[in-house]
Order: sequence, then structure tokens, then C-alpha cells
Amino acid sequence: MEDERLGLRELLARDPADIAETLGELSDDQAAELLHRLYLGGAAAQALAEMDPEESAELVRKLDRQVASTILARMDPDDAVDLLEELPDDVRKELLSRLSKHDAKRLTDLLAYAPDTAGGLMTPEVVALSLSMTAQDAIHVLRERQEKAGTVYYAYAVDGANHLQGVLSLRDIALARPDRSLRDLVIRDAVSVRVDEDAEDVAKRFDKYDFFALPVVDGENRLLGVITVDDVIDVIREEATEDIYRMGGVPSDEGVGTSWWDSLRMRLPWLFAKLLTGLLAALVVGFFEQTIEKVAALAVVMGVIVSQGGVSGKQTATIITRGMALGEIDRARGWRLLAKEFLLGLVNGVLLGGAVGLIMYAWKGEALLGVAVSIAMLLNVVVAGMIGVLIPIFLRAIGRDPAMGSGILLTTITDALGFALLFVLAGLLLPALR
Repeated sequence: MEDERLGLRELLARDPADIAETLGELSDDQAAELLHRLYLGGAAAQALAEMDPEESAELVRKLDRQVASTILARMDPDDAVDLLEELPDDVRKELLSRLSKHDAKRLTDLLAYAPDTAGGLMTPEVVALSLSMTAQDAIHVLRERQEKAGTVYYAYAVDGANHLQGVLSLRDIALARPDRSLRDLVIRDAVSVRVDEDAEDVAKRFDKYDFFALPVVDGENRLLGVITVDDVIDVIREEATEDIYRMGGVPSDEGVGTSWWDSLRMRLPWLFAKLLTGLLAALVVGFFEQTIEKVAALAVVMGVIVSQGGVSGKQTATIITRGMALGEIDRARGWRLLAKEFLLGLVNGVLLGGAVGLIMYAWKGEALLGVAVSIAMLLNVVVAGMIGVLIPIFLRAIGRDPAMGSGILLTTITDALGFALLFVLAGLLLPALR
């Protein structure tokens, strides 16, 4: 018993992120037991806030409902909402019913916002000050609110109807004369985000202005809450993971802890899609079966042609998709990038095509075979680079995620085009095929 108490004291002395990591390494039952002990030590809320919401929700389901609701009440509202969204409806309703009316209403209001919007990211615990206050008054309010508001980066000036008037630097307030009015300190042109703004756009706003926090307002510019940079980091990580998964044809919901049945259910549609595109390329090869029979070397080199086209196209598509995710590409820049990729593909194609053509000539002693292979390589690399620009732009134009379809579409086009170009050019240039 003494060893357990000593271990708990040591754990409570650690950072909440380290405690969360420890919970994640235990079995569900062990983690739930440790979480209850952390609750008794007053550290459960901070640890749960550092965990993935899905994992923390699983642990909360194993706790006594009253204990779970008490932990929720101690969490920051935005973290509590993330956890509640992962719980079944009946469990969520029961936990909310055990909270105070104030806490329940606050969390219910936040749950009404879509998770991928500014409203779904914000916390309503924001420091709002009246411009009629002095610096001394503001400092008094800040001291009273610091515990509830959590990490305070800025204070926000509002009027009597809670309309956002501007932002106040805590440094300016602290260094001002005690009797100085906040009207003299307020920065009027405050950058804010609309409550229904997409979370990805909010992340771009943080990246652009390098703020630690941004106020959230409604359509009438009333202050509703604040989004802090730690919430935005989570969004950026999730978006990056989602894009990587989609480009690899992996469902974004899958992780290392996903069961084999769920993994099968999520991956199989993508594999069937890839199978169909592979069959399309195989049909192209089958159409030129007699050509391959006459010049067997074509069967060897065709894989090299399509591989280089695929790699070239994926390089371009990856750059374009990333640029779109960061908001760096508009329509005008898209056309400039298309011209750039044409030039780049032309130079790469000449160098790669020349190299593989010389290798084929040295191997088979047939100059026209080397020419056919060189031209096929050149054209495929050029077209692949341009397609790597056009596919993401087209997908975004029709409202689809560029990362989701670029891989499959690009592979299909470069494979089919590479095979067709090689066999058609070989048929035109090689005497044996006439």
C-alpha cells in the first residue's frame, strides 16, 4: 500500500502529458483504475485532456458516472466537449444530467457546433473587459478570472452588448499607469474568426498572424469565446495525418489500435478501386499483346516507363496538394505551376529518356528501339508532371479533397498512358512490327 501511495505521488508530480502517456500504455482496466486514483488526487481532468479523445472516452465509460461527471466539470470546456463527442448518446446525456445547470448548458451549447469549425474548437472561458475600465480595474478582473479562464494570452474589449471592440495586450495593461483608461490601450483592428469558420481555415489564420489565441465571434460580431494555439496544433496534426492517409489510400479513421475487421472493412473499398484501375492498365497491355510478342524487350522496359511517370506525377501532386492545404495556390498561380511542371518534365524527360534509350540501344543494338523508348519516356514524364498539377486543381474545383483521389487517378493515367505511348511508338518506328 505504501509503495502504491509513493508511486501515485511520483506520478502526480509529473506533467499531465506524461501522465496521459502512462495511461495509454496500460490495459483499459488498469488505466481506469489509475484514472480513479488520479481523480482522488485531483489530476484526472488534466491527464484526460492530454489524451486522444477516443482513448479518454473509453476510460471514462469504465468509471462511475458521478466520478466521470465530476472530472468533466473540472476539464476545460473545449477538451470536455471533445471527449463527450466520442461517447454514446446515452452515456453523454447521463453525464450531462449530473452536471450543474451552468456547466451542462455551457457544454451543450458547444456540442451544437460542428467539431471541424471554430465553434467546435473554442472555449467560452474568455476574459472580456469594458473600455470604461482603468488598467487597475482590468488587473483586478484578470486576477479573479485567471483560474477559470486557464491560459490567458490576451484580453478582449467588448461593449455593453458584448460586441468585440478590440484586443488588449496583457503587457500593456500591466505596464500602464493604474488610472489609465483601457480606451488608450485597446488595439481596435482585432483579428477574429467567425464561429462557423472551417477549422482548417482557422489554422491558416494562426499560421499567417503568429497569434497565441484568436477571439471567436458570431455574425453580429459578438464575442463568443477564444481559440488557443494548442487547439490549432491538434487541427494541423490531424489534417496532415488525414492527407497522408488519403494519399496512401488508407482511411483516416484507422490507427494502430484498429481491429483487423474494421481495418478490412475500411481498406477493402480502396483496394478494389486500385484493382479496377490496375485492370484498366492491363487492358491496355493486352491490346498490344502481339506487339510485345514480336519485340520481347518491350515487356522489360514498359515497367520502367510507367514507374518513372508515376514517380514524377506523385512528386508534383504532393507539392500541389500541400500548397493547397496551406492556401498558397490560387487560380493564377495554378497556371504558372502548370507551365513550370511542363518545363521541368521536359528537361527530366530528355535526360531520363536519353539514358534509357542509350541503355536499350547498347543492350539490343537496335537504334529505333532506343528512340521509341526515349520518346515514350519523355512524353510520359512531361504529361505526368502536368497531370500532377491538374488533378488536385480539378478535385478542389468540384469540391473533393485533392489528397483523396490524386493517388489513384494519377497512377491510372500514367500507367495507361505509359503503356500506350511505348507500344504505339514502337509500332510506328520498328520495322519488325510493320
